[in-house]
Amino acid sequence: MNISNQEYAELAKKRSHGSNMVKTVPMAFVIGGLICCLGEGLLNLFAALGLSEDAAAMWTSMSLIFLSALLTGLKLYDRIAQHAGAGTLVPITGFANSVVSPALDFKSEGFVLGLGAKMFVIAGPVLVYGISASVIYGLIYFVMTKF
Repeated sequence: MNISNQEYAELAKKRSHGSNMVKTVPMAFVIGGLICCLGEGLLNLFAALGLSEDAAAMWTSMSLIFLSALLTGLKLYDRIAQHAGAGTLVPITGFANSVVSPALDFKSEGFVLGLGAKMFVIAGPVLVYGISASVIYGLIYFVMTKF
């Protein structure tokens, strides 16, 4: 099927729908805020259970990652994201969702080539950049503190 650029533009315009900023911006704010409130509530809960500040923060992060991955696996995270838009991109939950989603999409290709390889399609560049930046920062810090 060969179509011209103009025909493609018309087809894309007919199929795509604009977003209602009046609705999506407040929903992103509310849902993102609720995710942050959940994180703060978990942090306070773990601190109340007697964990140190660092341990409570670690358990909070792990809980938010687990809940995000679970909701993604149950196909609930995407339904929330339809209403919340960018509000679900709160860093830790959005990152967990971006790791789990491609893995689920390609699980039929097997554990190694599907699930294992596709898990880092989106997250891979973020990890590479983060690790590279931390190594460069560490080297600069080392040189500046030693000399």
